[in-house]
Amino acid sequence: MKFTAAIALLLATTAPAIAQDTILYRGGPIITMDGDTPQTVEAVVTTADRITFAGPEKQARKAAGNDAAVHDLKGATLLPGFIDAHSHFTVATMSAGGLDLRAGPPVTDIAGVAAAIRDHLARAAAKPGGWTTVWQFDHETLAEKRYITRAELDAIAPDRPLVVLHVSLHGAVANSAALKAAGIDEATPVPPGGMMLRDDAGKLNGVLLEKAMFLLLAKMPQPTAEQKLAALDAAQNAYFAEGYTHAQDGATLPPDVAFLTSPAARERLRIDLALLPFSPGLDALLADPDITFGSYRGHVKLQGIKFVLDGSVQSRTGFFTRDYKRGSPEGHHPWHGEPILSEEEFIAQAKKANDRGWQLFVHANGDAAIDMAIRGFDTLGIKAADDRRPVVIHSQFQRRDQLPAYARIGVGPAYFSNHTWYWADVHRTNFPAEVVDFISPFRSARAAGLTPSNHSDYSVTPLDTRFMLWTSMARISPTGVVSGADERLNAYEALQALTTGPAWQAFEEDRKGRIKPGLLADFVILDRNPLTSPVEDIKAIRVLETIKEGRSVWRAKP
Repeated sequence: MKFTAAIALLLATTAPAIAQDTILYRGGPIITMDGDTPQTVEAVVTTADRITFAGPEKQARKAAGNDAAVHDLKGATLLPGFIDAHSHFTVATMSAGGLDLRAGPPVTDIAGVAAAIRDHLARAAAKPGGWTTVWQFDHETLAEKRYITRAELDAIAPDRPLVVLHVSLHGAVANSAALKAAGIDEATPVPPGGMMLRDDAGKLNGVLLEKAMFLLLAKMPQPTAEQKLAALDAAQNAYFAEGYTHAQDGATLPPDVAFLTSPAARERLRIDLALLPFSPGLDALLADPDITFGSYRGHVKLQGIKFVLDGSVQSRTGFFTRDYKRGSPEGHHPWHGEPILSEEEFIAQAKKANDRGWQLFVHANGDAAIDMAIRGFDTLGIKAADDRRPVVIHSQFQRRDQLPAYARIGVGPAYFSNHTWYWADVHRTNFPAEVVDFISPFRSARAAGLTPSNHSDYSVTPLDTRFMLWTSMARISPTGVVSGADERLNAYEALQALTTGPAWQAFEEDRKGRIKPGLLADFVILDRNPLTSPVEDIKAIRVLETIKEGRSVWRAKP
């Protein structure tokens, strides 16, 4: 055995690269994403995990050598692999076995939600008394425009804990069995930054929003490490199927930090995965001398610390300087939302992370929350010249006057164009048209010198990269209302928000996001060229193949 190993080592260090390690891509449009205007090349050569040449095919064939494998695109379009600017990767490892309301026939009222849950319970092979989780509940899509209640859930499942998670992931509804199992009752104090809604009689109606939701989530049974490991392949394949070669877990809880950085998970991961540990676990991270941010171990790295300043606008828990026309989630007026963290607490915690050199990621939807983020960064003395690149996730209802502050600080706005489709009509019931039209102001941000990205916030909206391209270009709602025609992107700019923009925000612009010699051989192959496709056809473009570090990791079925 020792002799055989020695021979193998000798051959590995003296033999030339085998043919399979060198691949020549040609035969279709190759968009490099290298520069502010579209650039294409005839061919690309990769060796092992890196790009070694991009340019004319004649020179590429010479660079590749006679024994290189040829990948004929057959007219398909090659692009750099897409980079996930913000989503919740761990949700993809947790949602199996629950009920996904988006996966079945559309539900349009509370009775339809109840029927779907009853049908799921009748079919599910769940042990008696076990917890049942329902995903993707959106009260704004229902005729009643309200949450399902504890009493309605009790009528469906009186003897087992039942939890309905809001699509925003900022709220949940629990039946009586779930509240009891979590130790929540009428005397439970409402945590600061949380809401526990009540019925007309003053009793808890089961709706728990923001920090109050965590009282419930902390007591819910979690998948074991073995179950998560079994789900890991399916989770990363879901991202590969969308052309992603880099994913993000946008609020990683301590057990998931431990799991995703474990040797077993690192061995299984093929996609690059950036973790944003949730700020409540910050002190434990600071106390761990072995913690390192910003560098990969295998395919996983700790990217930065995630802070949540406000809630979700469609749930009316986002924090604004103006009032919601429809009032609070309970219907109280006046109501402009409230912060999840106090400004003092945010600054104190962010200072600890910033002093350690860790990148700051701040969830802020409403303009008042964005003001908090800006004041916090200014208090910490962060300037663009420092190249700290704090990211404000969503930056959804940003005011025009806040853009120069972002530029001064060096903020990377992670915008969310899917809102123009899913919730712009809802937002118009709460805010003036001129406010809603400035949702995710991509073009104004670019004009201010910022480097924006676009994201799905999966599972808040589906993991669909071409739909994201389309929403950033069309900015239209299901009722045909355009939100901010002046903020529409062209196809190349929309692609930048999925490639070079998020690469810069993750300090990886010299590793990925472009097709250029020396960068990783991370590619996505599309059946059509987005640059020449009509806007209305963009969302119908198909992913044919995803290539990570020179190896095919996903192919569409013929």
